[in-house]
This record gives sequence, C-alpha cells and structure tokens, in this order.
Amino acid sequence: MKSIVQEILENPQFEEGVAWHRRNFKVNEEIVKQGELGETLFVIEQGVLRVTGSVELEDKKNMQTGICDLEKGSIFGETCLHESSPRMSTVIAVTDGCVIEVDGMRLSIFLDAHPVLGYLFYKHLFEIFVSRLNKANQRVEHLIAWGLKVHDIEKYL
Repeated sequence: MKSIVQEILENPQFEEGVAWHRRNFKVNEEIVKQGELGETLFVIEQGVLRVTGSVELEDKKNMQTGICDLEKGSIFGETCLHESSPRMSTVIAVTDGCVIEVDGMRLSIFLDAHPVLGYLFYKHLFEIFVSRLNKANQRVEHLIAWGLKVHDIEKYL
C-alpha cells in the first residue's frame, strides 16, 4: 500500500522542483540547525539522521543531547507546515542518504485543495505526534527514576 506522503509527492499538481525536491546528505552533515527559521519539512528517503538538542549548563557551557534517530519514511520539521517557525532541534546525518524537502506553505495550500489527502496526511501526522509524545513521556519517567536512584531518595522515605 502506498503511503499518504508518496501519494502526495506523486500527484502531478504537487510538482517536483517547485513544491519539493530531493536533497542528498553526507555523514555528519547538518540538515537543520536549532533556532534557524524553517519553511520546509522533510521526509527521509534513505539514510539515518539524529535529532539533537542543546542544553545550557552552568557557566554557559552547552551540551548536545541526542533525542532520537530517524530512518527511512520519517517526517521532521513539520512545525513550519503553515508558517515559518524556528527549528526546535538540530538534525545531523548519521549515514549518507537523501531527504525530500517539502515547501511547507505549498503543502498546506495543496492539502486545503485536496481535503481527503489533507485529512489522511494530518491523521498520519497525529499518529506520529502521539508516538513521539509517548516516547517522550517514557524518557521523562526513566530520567526521574534514574535521578531518584542516583540521589538515593529511598533513604528519605
């Protein structure tokens, strides 16, 4: 079965070179940088990318934190689907590969003009968001448990 993203990209009214294009990347290449203004979203066609964040520590030191790895078929950068917005994370290539870079505003206009595809696309995005939220909740719970264990909180109970 063809994915909703493939169906959109193959639609002649959503033209390659105008609404989207392929972008090859090499290991360690930065695809997007946290804080930069973004107008495009991405679909990984091939390769592995790592999503990282920057945490400021004491004395203005920064630490890059690995959030997750993304593989073929993953979508990221979707916060700029309707308007330009700052990138929430940095995304760096773990392997060589290729992404499809989609103009967010053109996709939004296309989805408005094709409500069935729009519904299916947003349903797919919602499923992605729920999965990411569940994983984030699990990470927070594990970090809290780790912090309590490290600080031997049981002796205070």
